[in-house]
Amino acid sequence: MTASLATPLVSPAAQALARARDRLLEIQSDAGWWKAELETNVTMEAEDLLLRKFLGRLDPELLRETAGWIRSKQGTDGGWAIYFGGPPDLSATIEAYTALRLAGDAADAAHMRRAAELVRELGGIERSRVFTRIWLAMLGAWPWERLPALPPEVILLPRWFPLNIYDFASWARQTIVPLCVVSSFRPQRSLGFALDELRTGDWRPPRFPLRTWPGRFQALDRALQVYQRHPLGSLRRKSLALCAEWILRRQEADGCWGGIQPPWVYSIMALHLLGYAMDHPAMQKGWDALESFAIREDGMRRFEACQSPVWDTALAMVALRDAGVAPDHPAMVRGGRYLLEQEIRVPGDWSVRRPDLAPGGWAFEFENDNYPDIDDTAEVVLALRAAGADRARTEGAVRRAIDWTYGMQCKDGGWAAFDVDNTQALCGELPFCDFGEVIDPPSADVTAHVIEMLAEEGRADDPQCRAGRDWLLRAQEPDGSWFGRWGANYVYGTGAVVPALVRAGLAPDHLAIQRAVRWLESRQNADGGWGEDLRSYEDPAWRGRGTSTASQTAWALLALLAAGERGTAAERGIDWLARTQLANGDWEEPEFTGTGFPGDFYIRYHLYRLHFPVMALGRWVRGEE
Repeated sequence: MTASLATPLVSPAAQALARARDRLLEIQSDAGWWKAELETNVTMEAEDLLLRKFLGRLDPELLRETAGWIRSKQGTDGGWAIYFGGPPDLSATIEAYTALRLAGDAADAAHMRRAAELVRELGGIERSRVFTRIWLAMLGAWPWERLPALPPEVILLPRWFPLNIYDFASWARQTIVPLCVVSSFRPQRSLGFALDELRTGDWRPPRFPLRTWPGRFQALDRALQVYQRHPLGSLRRKSLALCAEWILRRQEADGCWGGIQPPWVYSIMALHLLGYAMDHPAMQKGWDALESFAIREDGMRRFEACQSPVWDTALAMVALRDAGVAPDHPAMVRGGRYLLEQEIRVPGDWSVRRPDLAPGGWAFEFENDNYPDIDDTAEVVLALRAAGADRARTEGAVRRAIDWTYGMQCKDGGWAAFDVDNTQALCGELPFCDFGEVIDPPSADVTAHVIEMLAEEGRADDPQCRAGRDWLLRAQEPDGSWFGRWGANYVYGTGAVVPALVRAGLAPDHLAIQRAVRWLESRQNADGGWGEDLRSYEDPAWRGRGTSTASQTAWALLALLAAGERGTAAERGIDWLARTQLANGDWEEPEFTGTGFPGDFYIRYHLYRLHFPVMALGRWVRGEE
C-alpha cells in the first residue's frame, strides 16, 4: 500500500523520498504499529544464559543458539564491544566469555585464549563493573564480601530522606530494589568451572579521603557490610516483604518489569530467592514473556534489551506526514488508533512527586503503564495530529498529555525523560553506581521535543513553554551545539533543538541558531554526510565527528532546514542521502546512533535509518514545490 503525492516526483531527492516513504508504509504491522529491532550488545544474551543457569533452567538448544550469536560478535582483538566499531569492553567481554564457557567452549580454544588475555590486559575481573561481579558472585565466581552492600532496608527510607529509592531514576530504582533482595541472600550457585584465567590477582580498590563524598560512602559501605552479616531480624523481614510487594506491584500486564531487561531478570531472581515458585502466576508470566524479546535468525538467538513500538510508531507517522501522506491515509488512521489505545490513564512512579497530577501520556514499549515518558508523549501528540483517527478521542488524549507534560516540568524549566527534579547527584557517588546514569535530569533533546510539540499546539507563548525555551538557550554548548542525552550525540541534540526553537518563535537569524548552523557546517564530512562516533560522550575531539550515517545526516539536515539553510551544506547532505539509499528505499546503518547510558550503554534503533531521512527529505522536497 502506498500514497501518491500531488507533485510529480522528479528530482533525485523526491525519488529517494518516494522509495523511503513506500518502504516505511510497507513495514507497518496490521495492528497499526511500527517496530524494528532495538539492538544493544552481547551482555543481554550472556545475562539471559546466566539467569537460566542460576535458576537451573538452561535449555541445551537455546544455549547453543545463543552462544552462536555471542561468538559471531567477538572482535579480532578477542573482546566484545558495546557498539559497532567500538573498543573492547572489559565487562561485556567477561560476561560473553563466561556464557561461552557455559556453552562448552574450552578455555584453551584459540578464541577463548584471546578473550582471556584481553581481559587480563584490561584489568581482569577485579576491574569489571559491579553488576558483572554481582552476576559472578551469584554463580560462585566472586566473593560477595568484595561487593558494595545493598541492604533491602533502603526500601524503608522515607521519600524526604536523601538517597531514598525515588532519588534514583526510574530505570535505576527498578533495578536497585530487586538487587537489594538478591544481595541480602548472597546466593551462590555453581558455574561448574572456575574463571581463574580472567583474574590478575590485583584486588586493590581505590581508597578515597574521608573528606570527599566517595570516601564517606566507602565508610558507610564498611558499616553496611557489618550490618549485612548481622541484620536485625524483624527489620530485615519487614524490608524484604516491602521489596516483594514493591516488585509485584510494578509487574506489567505482559509479565515484564519496566519493559526493559535489567529489572526484569533481577525481579525474577529476587522473587525466586524470596520463595516464589516458578509456577507462581507472577513468576510464570514473567518467565514466559522473556522469550518475546528473543530473535531467532540463521540458527542463532539474540535478545533485545527493550522494544519500542510506541516510539517507532510516533516517529514513523511524523515522517510520513513530512513525506506528504494525508491524515486519512489508511496507514495513518491505523497508526493513530493504535497510539490512542496506548494512552496511559493510571498513575505510575512519577506520581510519587506529583500526587495531584492527573495521568496522561505514553510509554516507549508495548506494556509499561508504570513509566510513561515525556519524550514519547511529545512525539505521540505530533503523530496524532498527523493522523485521521477519532478526532474527539484525539482531542481528549492531547489535552491530557499537555496537562501531564506541564505538570512534569522541572523547576529549572527543562524536562527529563521519566521524572521531575530527579537530580540528586550524590546517587552517582554510591559504590555500586559504576554503570550508567542513575538519575534523570532535564536534557536538551527531551526538552526540545516538548517545546516543538507545545508550539505545534499553539502554546509557544505559554509561560511554561517560554521557560523551556529559555532552558534550551542556557544549555547551548560553547561551540554552538547541544548535548544529546538519548541519541548520539551533539548532532542529535542540535538536530532536535534548532527545529524546536524556530517553531517556538526564535528567528532563524538569532545568534543561537546561527551558532548551531555554523557548528553543523563545520562538522560536515567530505562525502556530504554527517556522523558522530559514540566516543564523543567521553572525548571532546569526537564531537560531531564520525562516519556518515543516514540518521545523523538527517538530524543535521532537520536543523539546517529549520533555520532556512538550503545552500551548499544542505544540498550536499540531501545528495548523500539520495546517493547512499538502497534499492528497497532503506539505508545501511550498522552504527549505533541511540543512547541508553552515555559512556556505558548504546542502542542501534533499526528504524532510525528510515524515520529521520524521510523527515529530512520530506521537508526538503516540500521546499522545492
